[in-house]
Amino acid sequence: MNDLTTELTIALVDDDADFRAATAQTISLAGFAVETYPDAAALLDVITPDFAGIVVSDIRMPRISGLDLFTRLRALDETIPVILVTGHGDIDMAVNAVQAGAYDFIAKPLSAQRLVQSIRRALDMRRLVLENRDLAQRLQTDDGAPLLGQTPAMERLRRTLRQIAVADIDVLVEGETGSGKEVVASALHQWGRRASAEFVALNCGALPETVIESELFGHEPGAFTGATARRIGRIEHASGGTLFLDEIESMPLATQVKLLRVLEQRRISPLGTNKERDLDLRVIAASKVDLNQASRDGKFREDLYYRLNVVSVSIPPLRERRDDIPLLFAHFLARAAKRFQVDVPAVSPILRDFLVGHDWPGNVRELGHFAERFTLGLEVDAPGPQPAGASSLPDRVAQAEAAILRETTTRHDWNIAACLAELGIPRKTFYDKLKRHGLSRSR
Repeated sequence: MNDLTTELTIALVDDDADFRAATAQTISLAGFAVETYPDAAALLDVITPDFAGIVVSDIRMPRISGLDLFTRLRALDETIPVILVTGHGDIDMAVNAVQAGAYDFIAKPLSAQRLVQSIRRALDMRRLVLENRDLAQRLQTDDGAPLLGQTPAMERLRRTLRQIAVADIDVLVEGETGSGKEVVASALHQWGRRASAEFVALNCGALPETVIESELFGHEPGAFTGATARRIGRIEHASGGTLFLDEIESMPLATQVKLLRVLEQRRISPLGTNKERDLDLRVIAASKVDLNQASRDGKFREDLYYRLNVVSVSIPPLRERRDDIPLLFAHFLARAAKRFQVDVPAVSPILRDFLVGHDWPGNVRELGHFAERFTLGLEVDAPGPQPAGASSLPDRVAQAEAAILRETTTRHDWNIAACLAELGIPRKTFYDKLKRHGLSRSR
């Protein structure tokens, strides 16, 4: 994962030219982009609510003080982190400002390490806010379908879905558990000509064999014991719109025969009658297993597989698009915070690195559940979800060591000399640890 702090800017405001130049140099040497302003008015003339960065400002300045600047920035965008620089005589004012929402204050004489640490944390917070806003815009432009991601795999997937959505053909969606198969099906419906009609979803794996045919095809009164009234099946209910059949690999073979006939003829006969009714619908089927292999193994009808597989779409698992995880996690944090009516929690660089390094076997669903627990404070004692077998002290130490190595090498862009200087270990030990944890520049 790239260190995104270099994409954000620090706006440094100070009326003392010498101090401003020295502080700007400290910030630049730490690897951050910095823009300087001689007074608050100069910054207020150019800053916008979507300012991609943070503000570091002295408190004591003529005309508009640092405290007044903080107040005006809060009115402009209360999420812009403001770090106040203060003399010892102004510490009480700075504390009050932090209680009112300022991000941090640092007393003079400045400690370069303290300043850089505070800036790094503030940039992480700002990045999260901007990612959330980008997310909201994407949700609007993508008709509410959260197919988030900036990796080439997700860009290809969205482009493919746009192309086949307008073609109005049946589609087979394949993807691991929790990868978002229903989201893909919903996008195909929303982006196609049937968007104003019904989107009917049925999880084939959630229904017992005794009721699935009634759910799919419907029945007439007296069709079987207990059938006292007519029931419109899911297939007929979806006519005019889209029928989504999730976990179709779980459908009984006898039901598959009847479904195949419906798909080929686009006509249906409910249980208890020989009368056929015309259908106009699009069918999207989803499977978490390889249906081609299942058909060869005799676990799924081969003719139904070929009928469904007019066009197939494969959803990449999270482990194959790790750079999308921070954006997805930001989305889930914002959603959870709104649901639980709490503030969006800050994400540390170590947690962010751990999220990207975890394999997420449950994919997007697992990531979303973890975000909910993190928002509620239920994951505060761990840098991330614990992999199986990570309960012992040695495993936890190894996990923390790997996270530190990932964070350090990423921050220094794999400058080995800089990493060795910070970690304080010999070069051979450093490479041994990288090998032990499976870390390399490509990861």
